[in-house]
Amino acid sequence: MARRYRVGLSRAGKNNAALGGALTALAPDCNYIEDGGVKSPRLFLFAVALSLLFTSFARAEEQSDWLHDYNKAQEQAKANHKLLLLNFTGSDWCGWCIKFDKETLSQSQFKNYAHDNLVLVELDFPRRKSQPTEMKKQNVQLAQQYEVMGFPTIVVLNSSGQKLWQFDGYFPGGPEAFIAQLQKLPKS
Repeated sequence: MARRYRVGLSRAGKNNAALGGALTALAPDCNYIEDGGVKSPRLFLFAVALSLLFTSFARAEEQSDWLHDYNKAQEQAKANHKLLLLNFTGSDWCGWCIKFDKETLSQSQFKNYAHDNLVLVELDFPRRKSQPTEMKKQNVQLAQQYEVMGFPTIVVLNSSGQKLWQFDGYFPGGPEAFIAQLQKLPKS
């Protein structure tokens, strides 16, 4: 009866003598190899690597300064005497939103300015990503309240919740021009 080994294991078997018997196949069609008495499954190692990758994405999301809960953001703006920047966006389908995010909102110059001066709120209207029902409801209500007609739309409020500025569409000029516009707004 012929034995079958997974790709790589048959070569390990041939090289086993050259390695002094350190590697041995445990069983036919097995995904494990034994190295000095310790089993190291390739599938397990792949799963660990994959989970580390997803963990790094989750940490990046956690470290984001963008909030999604308007009420919490408003409380934070009031407590820290900062302006509240609302970004109405279609993050997974709106080309101008993606361009504005990439060229302005994701740049370190804007992030540094925002960290010191703004509370950021992303009010997203995705087409391919799912959202909790409460978030969808909040976003629609705020879009109606601020008469958002298209994306992207930026609304800036003072810490008391009064609208100071609204810009509909793509804001050109990168972070420098956008920060210059924000600096013209009164702080309170």
